[in-house]
Amino acid sequence: MTVISTGNIAKLLWPGLNARWGANYTEYPKEYTDLVDVFSSDLAYEEDQEVTGFGLAPIKAQGQAIQYDTMQQGVTTRYTHIAYGLGFIITHEALMDNQYEKVGMQRTGSLAFSMRQTKENVVANMYNRAFNSSYTFGDGVQLLSTAHPTLSGNQNNTLAVAADMSEASLEDMVIQIGQAVNARGMRISLQAKSLIVPINLQFEAARILKSVGQNDTANNAINALRSMGMFSDGVKVNHYLTDTDAFFIRTNAPEGLKLFQREEATFAQDGDFDTSNLKYKAYERYSVSASDFRALYGSPGA
Repeated sequence: MTVISTGNIAKLLWPGLNARWGANYTEYPKEYTDLVDVFSSDLAYEEDQEVTGFGLAPIKAQGQAIQYDTMQQGVTTRYTHIAYGLGFIITHEALMDNQYEKVGMQRTGSLAFSMRQTKENVVANMYNRAFNSSYTFGDGVQLLSTAHPTLSGNQNNTLAVAADMSEASLEDMVIQIGQAVNARGMRISLQAKSLIVPINLQFEAARILKSVGQNDTANNAINALRSMGMFSDGVKVNHYLTDTDAFFIRTNAPEGLKLFQREEATFAQDGDFDTSNLKYKAYERYSVSASDFRALYGSPGA
């Protein structure tokens, strides 16, 4: 005689829930990939170590020895992976009363949505807190600062005077990016790649970057930002940015804003012996931080 157990029911239900999870998770477009570069990790943590290059070559006087330089260790950034998890329970009674489709499917979709929302918010919060001195990075200051300490003195990745987003402020920031130097004070080929704005600035960003002529003026001057092909990756509107007038520019700095995925999102289930309820859970582990402040420029608005 076949005995129908809670464990047998769980096995029968699992394929349906798993399919629902996968379909629901991929329905929402990702926005966090516009904010960070994504890498995989198989370690407990990842570290990025800045190694400074050499300085300028001095004049060698006739008969004098060559001067020797050395590379030095700069900023160390550790990416410590953090686990995120959430679950729900379906009661035995709901299961037996054929409420699986109504309750299970609905809750699984909500669980998938919560996991995605969590990651979007975790990544966006690096931007939301970029001007906050309570949240510091490897060099000991906030991500966007006028005083990043380096071997050649303090450097900045924000405007000296905070400004709202406009054609003028974007041009000022692009000039600032073009004047960037490395830790030894030597010019580097840093370029603006994308303009990142909250939904409140999406229309203004489009007007500024897509107008043929200068924005909000009657003269015939060209829109230099558009004609020179600035922001090759375009405008990225992010729904998780909380400051309505802050704007950001990602650059081509090779070691910048990163997300290390230690464990991909997984979905698991098990039965509870005492209650006969079914438990479902989602889990993933990752880390988010910034190695090189030159990867991001921005202004909190006026």
